[in-house]
Amino acid sequence: MAALLSDHDIQTQLSQLPDWSLDGKTITCTRTFKDFITAIDFVNQLVEPAEAAGHHPDLQISYNRVVISLSTHDAGGLTGKDFAMAATISDLG
Repeated sequence: MAALLSDHDIQTQLSQLPDWSLDGKTITCTRTFKDFITAIDFVNQLVEPAEAAGHHPDLQISYNRVVISLSTHDAGGLTGKDFAMAATISDLG
């Protein structure tokens, strides 16, 4: 199981991911697209990197808006896995 990050480490990692914010024991990012199809295309881009990492985001889709949440559930909070996946997601169109 991955080790939980300290509050200091979480803040340090967040400072490198400006589109992400802390929400309790998760980090979240909201992406807005021109329409539903573009939003779903973005969600489909998440499949391969999430599967490769064995770390899957929680997603909320509302028409053209996608809310992505990351937490390492089996560790009970945030680990390096979450920030690595957030960085990967941030690099996607």
